[in-house]
Amino acid sequence: MKKIFLLFFTLFISSASFSQGLLNLLGRSQDLFILFSEDKFTEAYGNFDPTFQAKVTEANLKELWTKISEQLGKLENTSVLSSKNEGDFYRVIVEAKFTKDTQNFLLAYNKAEKLVGLFPLPKPKSVVYTPPAYADTTLYKEKEINVKTPGHNLVGMLTEPKKGTGFPIVVLVHGSGPQDMDATFGPNKPLKDLALGLASKGIASIRYVKRTKIYPMDFVGASTVKEEVLDDAIAAVALARTLPEVNKKQLYLFGHSLGGVLAPRLALLAPDLNGIILAAAPARSLTDIIIEQNKYMFAQAKDTTNAGKKMLDSLIKEFDKTRITKLGTMKADSSLFGMSAAYWVDLNNYKQVETAKKLKQRIFIAQGGNDFQVSVTDFNLWNSALGKKKNVTLKLYPDLNHMLSSQTEKGTLQQYETPASVSPALVNDIAAWIKLKI
Repeated sequence: MKKIFLLFFTLFISSASFSQGLLNLLGRSQDLFILFSEDKFTEAYGNFDPTFQAKVTEANLKELWTKISEQLGKLENTSVLSSKNEGDFYRVIVEAKFTKDTQNFLLAYNKAEKLVGLFPLPKPKSVVYTPPAYADTTLYKEKEINVKTPGHNLVGMLTEPKKGTGFPIVVLVHGSGPQDMDATFGPNKPLKDLALGLASKGIASIRYVKRTKIYPMDFVGASTVKEEVLDDAIAAVALARTLPEVNKKQLYLFGHSLGGVLAPRLALLAPDLNGIILAAAPARSLTDIIIEQNKYMFAQAKDTTNAGKKMLDSLIKEFDKTRITKLGTMKADSSLFGMSAAYWVDLNNYKQVETAKKLKQRIFIAQGGNDFQVSVTDFNLWNSALGKKKNVTLKLYPDLNHMLSSQTEKGTLQQYETPASVSPALVNDIAAWIKLKI
């Protein structure tokens, strides 16, 4: 499965030398690995520049891939992590997930859009996760659980207070992309932070590995958010209902980013939920979010050339193709930016704000002012639509980023590589909101 998105579908863009063929270049970068995995080395070799071919034969390329496969296993899927213009060359970093491990590769293209280099990148030094200060180990305990649906078994974690019974419980739902149960990015584990923080305050939680991480090949065809998110979240809520130590009348769901978008839909599917929490949740369409993200990244690149502006305009026109609400003559499994046409149709026909308006359950909406992936624009839309409803609480945290940690500026994805825990203010507010007697 190819995927060009990272976190909430952020695509890196930079300078403009390759503006016309940029999107094609990103797709070709992933296709190269598919050709390798299918033993189509002659076709793969044709992507390389003659100067490269003069030094590396097709047999050498096959030998290299054989060694990689022996070490890492069978290729499962690929994702473009970043792309950047560097003088006369354009580099693309691809993450390739194999059955045994994940490996990043750097692909270098010349102006003729031919490969002049292919390099495996060293793995970054692992950073040990540090629990946040508000996680009191004397107050909580954790137990491995499994969230099950037909044909799927996702390992998860039940985190709960050590003492007492009858406490509230929250199901934690990830954002987009393949994620582990902690929503790990670099040294940061925001869902784990939340689980430990809430348990320290007397609130249990369930979190689990996302299906896209464990069963990536399930998403090659015409899948939608039903398979990606909804089925497993509902199964986790059902599991929460069976736990004897929790208060069945105090079931909540926390959705981050895409999980927040879908939280109102989940509230309809699980009407016994007492409330939903939307953190960094877009109020707009996914296409609008993608375009805004790319405009932001383009501004960060400080490219003021006409060619650069043309590249951005070209990208936006391509993104606009994802606004489809009907398949028409398009096949359900047709790929648009790494996701099926059925996926886009499903999301575009779902209106999260309108759905939330109809809910009777309590709703808490939290947004960070330093979030460059989902902006304050979305918070304002939520506030405009729901701000006067008695069952809705909205709060803007000026310092928080998309990972829900306190920052001094918006920054870029590099910010996520620095250890930073979920804001204690947010954890306190969520706990207080859950415990509020109304």
